[in-house]
Order: sequence, then structure tokens, then C-alpha cells
Amino acid sequence: MNLELKSSLTAIGVDHEFAVATGSHWEAGQGSLLRLSSPVDGSQLTEFHLATEAQAASAIGKAHLAFQTWRTIPAPRRGELVRRLGEVLRQHKSDLARIVSWEAGKIVQEALGEVQEMIDVCEFAVGLSRQLYGLTIASERPEHRLTEQWHPLGPVGIITAFNFPVAVWAWNAAIALVCGDSLIWKPSEKTPLCAMACQALFNQAASEMPDVPADLSTLVIGDASVGQRIASDTRVPLVSATGSIPMGKSVAQTVASRLGRSLLELGGNNAMIVAPSADMELALRAIVFAAVGTCGQRCTSLRRLIVQRSVADSLVERLQKTYSQLPIGNPLENSSLVGPLISGNAYQAMQQAIADAQAQGGNLVAGGERVVQDVPENGFYVQPAIIEIASHAPIVQQETFAPILYVIRYDELDEAIQIQNGVPQGLASAIFTSNVREAEYFCSAVGSDCGIANVNIGTSGAEIGGAFGGEKETGGGRESGSDSWKAYMRRCTNTINYSTELPLAQGIQFDV
Repeated sequence: MNLELKSSLTAIGVDHEFAVATGSHWEAGQGSLLRLSSPVDGSQLTEFHLATEAQAASAIGKAHLAFQTWRTIPAPRRGELVRRLGEVLRQHKSDLARIVSWEAGKIVQEALGEVQEMIDVCEFAVGLSRQLYGLTIASERPEHRLTEQWHPLGPVGIITAFNFPVAVWAWNAAIALVCGDSLIWKPSEKTPLCAMACQALFNQAASEMPDVPADLSTLVIGDASVGQRIASDTRVPLVSATGSIPMGKSVAQTVASRLGRSLLELGGNNAMIVAPSADMELALRAIVFAAVGTCGQRCTSLRRLIVQRSVADSLVERLQKTYSQLPIGNPLENSSLVGPLISGNAYQAMQQAIADAQAQGGNLVAGGERVVQDVPENGFYVQPAIIEIASHAPIVQQETFAPILYVIRYDELDEAIQIQNGVPQGLASAIFTSNVREAEYFCSAVGSDCGIANVNIGTSGAEIGGAFGGEKETGGGRESGSDSWKAYMRRCTNTINYSTELPLAQGIQFDV
């Protein structure tokens, strides 16, 4: 293991590699052996045994017991725990970011930004802990009060992906904790050290609060069978799962079979429309960050660039020039803007998608090849690709988790919106225009069908204050800001009769 990485793990409190963490207790896994390599240079980071389904069931049981106590703690006091979590994250921001870079391959700025996102959502949740409000509703019956309350829901299962190995956990954890829920976290097997670091930081935050029950946050590092075990357990009323569409469908079917709740954040296949009136300097910068940031491995990465025909040639030419100058290299060096793909499998998927696109009439106008000079050996560094292609090509319907940008030309705005909406996914979308009518039309009910519709800003880089999520095969879930907290609670409607009569609703007469 790299000495800098080891130093960061030690500073945070991760001195050993175990597969199960409940409270401050760490337990060795009893399943298959995981050997973990870094996408940065292919070096081995760690190896340990994964948790088994039986160990996952045990962790769920402990989280269920912790919930019995935590739900009785006043919400502002629950917010105090989250406030302390935000503080320890601030103290260890650079160490946690370094772990993210080594394990997920993110460049320094993006890794620091991801940890800052954790801090931001903690701040949001602390304020939320004093605003878990219900409604008072006008009753049709005299001397009756009709209200609704929101109560803690129960243990929340959190399944996360490699590309945001810490922030997505925090989105769920911070909100669920102030709502009165306990946590069971199954991270990606590609980023277990990030999860161990987060668990250690949570333990630090909880250690100074004697009213925090043991096992409030549990960590179970296992394979897909562990995720399914969490999804199938009736003691887990909500499962929040982030990852691929096939994974999400599998989890959703399992949860639905027991009539539980799913909160799904799945594939994106995001599009940006560039109109003739667009500020091209602004659009160019937004396109490049959205398309190549995290080496194209964000759920909000830009996949499809839908450009009005009159400006397409000049924009593609400028993109080609910019792509040729991208600083690609070791993500731990400040000069790098594009780091590696997560693995060799991701590289092969990228190459297959490029070949399929070319077979379907696409023209590779930039990139696509593996970078081998001035980058660490054994890392899968690639030149981001630009492919001009027709909107009806089958490959455009798919999301390849790699930096491939499909350029599609359009004539009229309605056509562009139809192309954008004509895919199974519906996460993020954007339009660049200086025409207020086009902007408003894009954001209207007949415009973008995505959960996120931006104007003059890219598809990637959402703030925590807004609800994050998408429609169609993206899963329909919403996390983080706005009123997303309601997914983590149960609603209870109360009717209080303070009269001496018993009138029935709808004027029903039933006198005995």
C-alpha cells in the first residue's frame, strides 16, 4: 500500500481491514477473498474477506435494535450528531479525499469537492433537524383538528457505487440520521477503504455522545448477494440504491416483493442542447467538464451533445482542439484534469462502445485510444472520445460509463427535445441558449423529461440544496435537498376530536 494512503487511513482511524463494522466494533469477513487494486497505477491496496449474507443479517438485527432507541431521541439532538460528523469531516477532508483519489481514481479537486459535499449535506441536515414539519388541515367537522406528523421510518439500507464512494453515503446518512433512522451501508467492492474511513469518522463523531446507541451505523462490505440480503429483509423498510440500471431493477424487484420502499439513483445518459444563440465560450467549458470530469464516470456525465446544425461544425472543431490539450494523468497530481478509468473492464467497455458506434455509422472525430505516456503504468488512462452519430443509432440509447461524447445535429428545438427525451434514462439535461423562450420551453412540462433540467450550466455538479434524482430508468428516487427527507420517514394523519359530539365525515348518519 502507498505510504501516503496508509498515512491517511491511519490518521482517520482505519488501522485494519475488516468487512463488517457495527458501532465501534470491527469484524473480519467470512466470505470470499477480495484483492483490491488502485485504478491510479494498478498497485495492490489491500485484501480481506468479504462479509457473508449471515453477517449482513446480523448487522441488520443490530441496526434494528439501535433504531428502537434512536427514534426516541429528539430530532435536534439527532442533528447534533450530524453536526459533529460534519466537524470531523472538515478535520480530515484532505485525508479522506486522498483515499478517494487512490481508490476511485478521482483527481484532487474532484475528491476534495466530494468530501465538501459531505460537509455541506451535514450542514443542511442539521438545519433540517428542527424543521421536520407536518401540516394542519382544515377539518370539515366542527371542533376537530386534522393534522399530519412525520415519524422515523426504521433502518435504512444504503447501497452505493464506486464513482461517488463517500458523498452518496452522506446524502443518505445525514438525512436519515436526523429523521431518526439507523443505517446499514453496503459500499461498492471497488471502494471499501473509503467506506471504512467514513465509518471510522462516524465513530469519532458518535463517541462523545453517550445517548447515541451502539450500532446506529453499520457497514457491511460484501458482494451482490449481501445487497440482495439487505433488500429482502423486512426489518429494512427503505433501501436506497445507487448504481447501474440492472442492479437497480434487481434491488427494486426484491424490495417490492415484500412491499418495501426503494429509492433508486441509476443510469443517466444525459444530454445537452446547444442552440444557435448560446454563449459558445460558456458552453464549451460546460461541455468539457461534464463530458470528461471523473473520466466520464459520473451518473450526470454528459453523453449526448445535441447541437443546432448551423453551429455544429465550429463547436466540434473547438472541442477537438480542447480535447487534444487535456491534461491526462495521475489524479493525485494537481496538474491533472482527467484521471483513469476504474478498471480494465471499463476500458474494454469503452472500446466496445466505440466499435459499435462506428459499425452503426458513427464517425470517431477525436480520442478513444489508451494513453500510455506520462501516466502511471498499469492504470487505464484514455483520451476522451468524440463521435458524430445519428440520433437513431442504437448505441445512443445506452450509457457507457466512460468519456464518450456523441454529437448529434438538429434543425428545430422540438426535434432536439425529442432526441433528448428519446432514451430510456432521465437523470440530467441542459440547454445553452440566450433565448428566454427556448429556456422556458425547455424547463416546461413539454420540455425536458429529466429530473434535472439546467439552463446555461452543464449536466454535472449538482448542489445539495436541491432534490437530486431522475425519471424513467434512472429510478425516480430523490436524495439530498428540498423535501427529499420525506422518503426517510413515515407519514401519520391524526384527527383529534375535542367536542362532545361524534360527527362522521361526508355527513354520514349512523346513530345507534
